Amino acid sequence: MSESIVGSLTTLAGRYEIGEIIGRGGMAEVYLGRDTRLDRKVAIKLLRPDLSVDPKFRARFKQEAQSAARMSHPTVVRVFDAGEEPTQIDGHDRTVPYIVMEYVDGRMLRDIIDEGPLPASEAVRIVKGVLTALEYSHRAGVVHRDIKPSNIMLTPGGQIKVMDFGIARAISESGSTIAETGTILGTAQYFSPEQAKGELVDARTDLYSTGIILFELLTARPPFRADTPVAVAYQHVSEQPPTPSEIVPGISPAMESVVAKSLLKRRDLRFQNASEFSAALDGALAGSTVDVVDESDEEAFLAEHEQGALTAVLAAVEVDEPEAEAAEEEETVASRKPKPAWLWGGGIAVGLLVAILVVWVVSLGNGTSFAGLSTSVPDVVGMQEEEALATLEEAGLTFEITQVHDDSDPGTVLAQSPDAGTGIAPDSPVKLRVSEGPPPSPLPNMAGLTIEQATNVLSQNRLELGETKEENSATAPAGVIISSTPAYGTTVPVGTTVDFVISTGKVTVPDVVGMYYGDAVELLRGSEVGFTVQQNAQLSCWGGNVTGQSIDAGDSDQDQTITITYCGGSKPPPPDDDDDDDDDDKPSPSESGDSNGNGNGNSNRP
Repeated sequence: MSESIVGSLTTLAGRYEIGEIIGRGGMAEVYLGRDTRLDRKVAIKLLRPDLSVDPKFRARFKQEAQSAARMSHPTVVRVFDAGEEPTQIDGHDRTVPYIVMEYVDGRMLRDIIDEGPLPASEAVRIVKGVLTALEYSHRAGVVHRDIKPSNIMLTPGGQIKVMDFGIARAISESGSTIAETGTILGTAQYFSPEQAKGELVDARTDLYSTGIILFELLTARPPFRADTPVAVAYQHVSEQPPTPSEIVPGISPAMESVVAKSLLKRRDLRFQNASEFSAALDGALAGSTVDVVDESDEEAFLAEHEQGALTAVLAAVEVDEPEAEAAEEEETVASRKPKPAWLWGGGIAVGLLVAILVVWVVSLGNGTSFAGLSTSVPDVVGMQEEEALATLEEAGLTFEITQVHDDSDPGTVLAQSPDAGTGIAPDSPVKLRVSEGPPPSPLPNMAGLTIEQATNVLSQNRLELGETKEENSATAPAGVIISSTPAYGTTVPVGTTVDFVISTGKVTVPDVVGMYYGDAVELLRGSEVGFTVQQNAQLSCWGGNVTGQSIDAGDSDQDQTITITYCGGSKPPPPDDDDDDDDDDKPSPSESGDSNGNGNGNSNRP
């Protein structure tokens, strides 16, 4: 343990012993540790001392702990503890934030990819493990934002473990764009197009990054490669990836269709959730293809618009070394030093300067207006539709509108053709691409979530929380969602209000007195009540009807044992019929000695 890294620290919180360094990332270092109280190995993540003095970095590190602590799943590296520890570093008082995590004995997925392409079946198994972790985190309202091979481990038994939710932001807290925060988190090799453009990200960003990993597992190389992270990020926005079979022949068309759909530029055309992606992988192994939309026409229309957004954001990219994504989490103590920040900053500055010069020259050419021959096209991108149309009409131009789904507010002009400043003939049309808001999407299944978790999911999907009411349930714990209106899977537009039914944690016990005991047992054991039933036979009566129940009818706690008493005695024998039999043995009047012998049954009378 180096004194310059952790100062005088040897133990955290009087409990966690700090051992050797086992990993280093952009903002933290990971040490092997021991929990002296529970006598187990742990991994301890410490904020780099040079960053710990920065309140912004400390806040980000704290958020990492909070986000990761919400994750409790076999495919997610667990967080046990977190806090801050005072220490002395180079003679200065410092406060070092730390996170104590599950120690995973296994291999980085980065190392496995470096060994060469994997068979499709093994690639699918690994990716499905990652998707399982993402399905769990997305249901809890957390986007990872930095899915890459160095954040994924495989245990000796083959279990997938996704770690470092340090960049994950609860969806409910993702109210600002990346451009506003002034930085892009994550590694450029695995950026989604929306990350590269500085847009709001959602769960589909993680699915795009997972698609990159699928491509790498099948081919042992990423789909986009360039000399700088800036160039790679640009490719994510503007270029089509190669097909995996161009690199490794023999990959099935079905598998290639899944890869292609996962890497579409428009998130509304990709897989919409982890379970959909996972099902497509199963289908690909069975030979089933998925439909993939051809984005080429739309990309041609929006190419310059998207390039402008990308250029504006990449000025603040927080970059890793090119072609060295693996080093971020895996570098040893003797790893090579990162390149000076001024090299990257200088490269970006030169790129932006060239872009500015090009725009300036083009503007000079297109902006020259000869009276009576051309009109300079005004810039209406970013305006609301009504304002844009008025601006064009004032300039003596007409317009053609194409409505498209986009994450921007409805009515926002996304792109125009020709560009602003171009000279065109009066009354010529200007083509506008106008947002009609995000596309309708299936309502996620939120059964089993708390209202707090469901609110995060609603925020992610730009939906509104409606009314909640409580109902009894035999299975759902108190406080979790039983059902929603609209129902799960219903396609709903942005802004839809969703109502929920919440479990009270109780059941409605029926009144079974008077019922046949077999029917009563079936009812009490059924899905509506879910009780364990004990039976008590009452021998003083018969017929099988219930005469009593140990838990009264009405609301009661779940998972109880109820005793029912029922008539279980034997039916008594029929009444004695001897008197009737004696009457039958008596002679008829015609056989009696008192008969008059005439056979008319009349008695002789005096």
